[in-house]
Amino acid sequence: MSSERERESCNSRHFTWLVKSCFPSPNDAVAKFPSPPQPHTNSPAPVTTLSSLPDDIVLDCLSRVPPASLPALSLVCRRWSRLLRSPAFSHLRRRLLLLRHTAVALAATDLGLSAATLLDAAWHPSLFVPCFDALSLHDFHSLLAHARACSIGPRIYLVGRSATLQYDMWTASVSMGAATVFPRKKFALTSVAGKIYVAGGSSRTSAVEEYDPETNTWAVVSHAARMRYGCIGASADGIFYVIGGLRIGASGQNLFLRASGGTDAHAAYASSMDLFDVEARVWLRSRTVPNGGCIVAACAAAGRVYVLTSHAVEFSLWSFDARRKSDSGKGFGEWCRIKSPPLPAQVRVDTRMRFSFVGIGDKVVLIQSLNEVRGVKKGFVLVYDCAAGEWGRGVDLPEVYRRATYVGVEC
Repeated sequence: MSSERERESCNSRHFTWLVKSCFPSPNDAVAKFPSPPQPHTNSPAPVTTLSSLPDDIVLDCLSRVPPASLPALSLVCRRWSRLLRSPAFSHLRRRLLLLRHTAVALAATDLGLSAATLLDAAWHPSLFVPCFDALSLHDFHSLLAHARACSIGPRIYLVGRSATLQYDMWTASVSMGAATVFPRKKFALTSVAGKIYVAGGSSRTSAVEEYDPETNTWAVVSHAARMRYGCIGASADGIFYVIGGLRIGASGQNLFLRASGGTDAHAAYASSMDLFDVEARVWLRSRTVPNGGCIVAACAAAGRVYVLTSHAVEFSLWSFDARRKSDSGKGFGEWCRIKSPPLPAQVRVDTRMRFSFVGIGDKVVLIQSLNEVRGVKKGFVLVYDCAAGEWGRGVDLPEVYRRATYVGVEC
């Protein structure tokens, strides 16, 4: 137990040395020029600071810091902040098995943004009151009501119709970003290699957009073969998965409008997903979930894409092998039916109930939210262990987060 505390704690003396070492030493300039041998003296040798080292060495040092110290280290200087939020840092932490995986619930309250983090089998709520110059409290509620969420390291991005909101878990700060090029609603969203991608949710365009957090800009990078509404986004091994939703065909405008009200009897949910290779900028062969059905939740975890489908009277859970770079080179694209979640018998898919999947490490968290239906308790949480192949009961959400947006975070 004591060794565990030592790993999580930040030694103040070591931290002070790290902070000081970030600033250049006046002796560094002297060390750059050759000088003739000098007689031995008791004067101290030139000090090598972290600021004089290349990024890869600094990254290697920072990647070994205990998780509890990272928020403070990100405030030391801009260089450290940039390195700590880079994909290379996350890659190193992942190799060292030091990444912490968790789920976060984000809800709009009368005071602003409220977040709850799932840690140590409990939800830890916190309240933040953002001050936006160009966004009223009413607009803030509207943004979160229709937003999709994804994360890059400790930063969570909420993308809505009119703006992009960034919540930094380390600094507990909220900032506003640019809106997507095309307004969207119920679209697919994910993050890949430090950038964010959106597709679907519009009857005007099939464009796939990419967001660069460093420049705060959106750009069109491709066009999807099919226009979807109400789709879900996920990513694994460099692929952006656009899953399920309503297909917008030749009469897309009418279907799009009907879908918003959910009154069209012929509007059927697609049981397919499109695959976009982000690096190559090409679309791979689309896949269809076996046995069809309505896709009600999806996410990526442990190298697989998990899809929950409904046939009105029963649920089924499928996993899609998303590992393109396996040792054998085989397996990619294979579907496997796995144990369905143990949902209460009263649960059925309708407009009053919503299911969310969140991938955290080697687990999938299923959250049922929205209204109480037929005596079913609101906000129950189930957890699927991908390695063991078993479901377990999670910690129920506090009431304020039962109509929230949920996202998996690794930091």
